[in-house]
Amino acid sequence: MSDQGFPRRQRLLTAGDYQHVFAHASFKVHGKGLLVLARPNALGYPRVGFVFSKKNVRRAVDRNRLKRLVRESFRLQSHRLPAVDIIVLARRGVDALDNATLHRQLHGMWRRLEKDVRKQSVASTPSP
Repeated sequence: MSDQGFPRRQRLLTAGDYQHVFAHASFKVHGKGLLVLARPNALGYPRVGFVFSKKNVRRAVDRNRLKRLVRESFRLQSHRLPAVDIIVLARRGVDALDNATLHRQLHGMWRRLEKDVRKQSVASTPSP
């Protein structure tokens, strides 16, 4: 098996993992149809979870397509991301976006998240 997979350790698996991010989200990145919530973790690598409700994305086909696209985008960018727990939430209308648009948007959202985390870590580090 190659190292290009999406192992369990890179996923938010339990309800407690999700609740912890929802309750203590330090970072929010907005995009068209998507919202990313994140908080630092002590694991040394990023983890991701999805919340794509039927209310916002009606058809299962569209929810599954979104999950595949977000999972693939995260997998390709995870080496650049800091150690954070991430939740990607879908908003209404995201299912109308095509794959290329979603991919570009996700790439930009990962970059903004990386920049925001780096900026906060520099700001919280005391100067000598």
